[in-house]
Amino acid sequence: MSFLSSLIGNRKRTAQVQPLPAEATALPAPKQPIFVIGDLHGRSDLLEQILEQLDAEVGALKLKNPKLVFVGNLIDRGPSSARVLNRMQELTREFPANVTCLLGSHEQMCLDFLSAPKARWARWSKEGAAATFESFGVELPSTGLDGDVAEDAAVTLKTAMGEELIEWIRSCPSILSSGTLHVVHAAADPRRAIEDQSTRVLTWGHPEFLSVSRSDGQWVAHGHTRFARPHLKDGRISVDTGAWETGILSAAMILPNGQIGFVQTKAP
Repeated sequence: MSFLSSLIGNRKRTAQVQPLPAEATALPAPKQPIFVIGDLHGRSDLLEQILEQLDAEVGALKLKNPKLVFVGNLIDRGPSSARVLNRMQELTREFPANVTCLLGSHEQMCLDFLSAPKARWARWSKEGAAATFESFGVELPSTGLDGDVAEDAAVTLKTAMGEELIEWIRSCPSILSSGTLHVVHAAADPRRAIEDQSTRVLTWGHPEFLSVSRSDGQWVAHGHTRFARPHLKDGRISVDTGAWETGILSAAMILPNGQIGFVQTKAP
């Protein structure tokens, strides 16, 4: 991954800097340059595109010690869940100080299914699980996954994924904090301090997250909820733009001086 190993800066920059809203009372202030990348959902092609674009930003701005944080939801819906998982495992292990992947709700559904197939299949199946099975070369039975069939499918998927990869998924954190910037998958309770957030809220969301602004000067960057374009509002930085379907993967660039820019892949 060249953007961490050599700041070549010879690619065309694509970041669009967005000014803070007039009502903002505090700048997001991470301790190092941070790039927050939205939900991938099995789009390994877009992952490689965004890495090249972020490489250009790092090189052009001569950023030192940048950190990439992926908000999770690596799997389901898109065609290359297995490839995305393996690539992210590789990146986080090769660059542990510079690349972090959070646990998304879809990864949690996968783990839940592997632990309790009969009880958990119904929920995961509605969220694009079949694409993940297919990416690992596991064919789902046409009769569905009721009863013992679900147990057998879980064993087959677990074997295809491998225990090492499954353990890596389990090890993914729910939050990454740096200064006044906090990156989560889904949400944070706007009425609670960041250190008092529950893992469930961070992973699955909160009913007031998008309607109540924070009053403590902290900023929360997140994915999970799809928007037409990445944006910042009321202490939130939103980066999920439905990449698996739109072809537009978005990333936010947040610098220690409070500057925020957005980088996006181009739709086909």
